[in-house]
Amino acid sequence: MVVPTLHPVAQTLAAEHASGELSRREFLTRATSLGLTAATAYGLIGVAMPSEARAQPAQGGTLRIQSDVRALKDPRTYDWPQMSNFSRGWLEYLVEYQRDGSFKPMLLTGWEVNDDATQYTLNVRPGVTWNDGTPFTAADVAFNITRWCDQTVEGNSMASRMSTLIDPTTKQAIDGAIVASDDLTVTLTLPAPDITLIAGFSDYPAAIVPQDFSGDPMADRKGTGPFIPTELEVGVKSVMVRNEDHTWWGTEVYGGPYLDQIEYIDFGTDQVTHFSAAESDEVDMLYESLGEFVELFDSIGWQKSETITANTVVIRTNQNAEIDGRKPYADERVRRALAMAVSNAVCLELGYADQGEVAENHHVCPIHPEYAQLPAREPDPAKAAALMAEAGLADFEHELISIDDNWRRDTCDAVAAQMRDAGFTVRRTIIPGNTFWNDWADYPFSATDWAQRPLGVQVLALAYRSGEAWNETGFANAEFDETLKQAMAVADAETRRVLSAKLQTIMQDEGVVIQPYWRATYRHARPGVIGAEQHPTFEIHVYKLGLEA
Repeated sequence: MVVPTLHPVAQTLAAEHASGELSRREFLTRATSLGLTAATAYGLIGVAMPSEARAQPAQGGTLRIQSDVRALKDPRTYDWPQMSNFSRGWLEYLVEYQRDGSFKPMLLTGWEVNDDATQYTLNVRPGVTWNDGTPFTAADVAFNITRWCDQTVEGNSMASRMSTLIDPTTKQAIDGAIVASDDLTVTLTLPAPDITLIAGFSDYPAAIVPQDFSGDPMADRKGTGPFIPTELEVGVKSVMVRNEDHTWWGTEVYGGPYLDQIEYIDFGTDQVTHFSAAESDEVDMLYESLGEFVELFDSIGWQKSETITANTVVIRTNQNAEIDGRKPYADERVRRALAMAVSNAVCLELGYADQGEVAENHHVCPIHPEYAQLPAREPDPAKAAALMAEAGLADFEHELISIDDNWRRDTCDAVAAQMRDAGFTVRRTIIPGNTFWNDWADYPFSATDWAQRPLGVQVLALAYRSGEAWNETGFANAEFDETLKQAMAVADAETRRVLSAKLQTIMQDEGVVIQPYWRATYRHARPGVIGAEQHPTFEIHVYKLGLEA
């Protein structure tokens, strides 16, 4: 097995942390993505690696989790974390993103990155088997990375994460770029530097499937994880049970699994219903607690966990949308006018009870390593109205669409009210979740929530690079794309910050989105539940869950 060495950039990152340029979270994300273990990374900045003090879980029991229950599909096309939280029981990941910002090896034991991030050596974990008894090898890893690179598959957002490995002509993996040199080693050879690959491996659509995968996780039920699914009724309930016929590799390495059965129960989007389910002992743990219900769950003695996040809501126009024979949001003046009419601070107060931080309409968060602080932009309703009139759309009716939950609905109500105050005509349309999510990327003007990614450039590549599967705005800008390409190749945080400032400014100048705030997120569980802490990207690591003895 290859023993990882200290990447030369690691010392630079440690110095940037010491000088205050990188927070501890930012440092851990960058250092562990370059192949340092979490323990080594903590040691490099002279800090002892923290340990989570918790009771030893009992063996056995059933845990009931409130969560949307969605249909499963090919994981590379997953578009909501709730899908992955269920399939995590049997479909595992190469890498796991931790609450402290570090990356933990799972189906890999580690990785090495060369000095300029053009070659990655992935060390595959020995002794892992699929639940049909066949060995898990480097060929399985290479197979998955190769299928992630297939840009011809509709909805395959993993292709945007693997873009450096893709031949733009064939829209497939570059020939010879992904090589399994032996049963436990995969080498990735890139034509240009890319510092985001390990972070991409941890994202929720990156679940590892077998080489004979049919495309339906429920049909195959073949994986490397400790559980197996037994039930999935969309909008109602899904169930997984401990797979007694499979020896899970992780028991000896990380401990678990502890539970006999895990159930996800769908109570809809209304937190009133979630609270009633908790009071009536129908559920043990929440996916997320929101707004005033954070204090209400506190009041009944449930355990609360909170995490600092780059989760957000985006109120966006679709520049490609055609309405009555024209594309109103293709006009930069229209988009800028909409953003100019809205105070993000008001949206945070009215839409999310001030439980977060005001954002700046460019989707790069202060907790991201490359965040650049730009001059503040204040709302100007009068100027917004003049700009809309200049575009010839002073009398145009904007239909703002949102889901029927509380915080996204309330945020959009606050946006609509401010636009009306600026003199715009706005119609509010509220759609049930099971309908809204079917067409989330196609609405002309709507709100979607985005989960945190470890690096700001990851979000920009997923959501705003030209032609990507998750580019719901229809934004296409060659200067933006080229600057983003440069930023994804730079390991030095300060250099990336200069490029990020340019990217952030382009986003603001073109009025791509109204992105009003960064969310603090909370999760509650009844006393005695172990491993339920809120994760920055809403991941539920099922092998960690248990009940106190």
